[in-house]
Amino acid sequence: MSEPTVTRTDADGVATLTLQRPALTSRLRTELLATVREVAADASVRAVVLTGSGRAFCLGQDLTEHAEVLRGGAADSLGVVAAEYNPLLLALAAVPVPVVVGVNGACAGAGLGLALAGDLRVAAAGAKLSTAFAGIGLSSDSAVAARLVHCVGGSRAAELLLLAEPFTAETAAGWGLVHRVVPAGEVHAEAQALAARLAAGPTAAHRALKTVLATAGTDTLAETLALEARLQAELGATADHREAVEAFLGKRPARFTGR
Repeated sequence: MSEPTVTRTDADGVATLTLQRPALTSRLRTELLATVREVAADASVRAVVLTGSGRAFCLGQDLTEHAEVLRGGAADSLGVVAAEYNPLLLALAAVPVPVVVGVNGACAGAGLGLALAGDLRVAAAGAKLSTAFAGIGLSSDSAVAARLVHCVGGSRAAELLLLAEPFTAETAAGWGLVHRVVPAGEVHAEAQALAARLAAGPTAAHRALKTVLATAGTDTLAETLALEARLQAELGATADHREAVEAFLGKRPARFTGR
């Protein structure tokens, strides 16, 4: 049996998913979707790291494989986004715990979509990012356009998509697309440290915050207030909330259990 295209390792509530190929083949997309769904359903997982191996995080669609599909009939290639990319991005969005993305190197196209699907991003200094789609005569996929508009505004999103010019991790950090930039050799350690911190925190609160963040840009004020009130009522009954209050009053660090 050939080596897996995605590996999963678990330690102390953190599930680390590592892409073992620099580009998204059909097999990698299938294996990553299955792994993301497994992680999302695993109650023992309290934070996730998504990262790459080698010199790149993810370069997007494997164009060698794509060219073979095109030669066999362009119609076959047009259904890939709906059939494979969309379920993967929806599965990532449905992960209920924080997802930290370690952008260990180059990141383009749908690979940028994977990175933007995370909650926090750590990138290697000097890493090159790009939307890439227009450069190969395509529109965007993997929710890249929507997330760019949300993160950097419509004007800059238009520039990044239409011109498809590469930009560095440092520039991305200045725009708010990347949260931390570290030396290339420290990306994995930094991503793990962030995930470990989150895994040791109040998991139920993290789940609720992800729910609020996912709807904050589209809900009305009344809907947002109603959602916050419902979630606060639920969280008020958790052991972690009671522990945090007692810890504050006792002037000691809280010991969260995720319940």
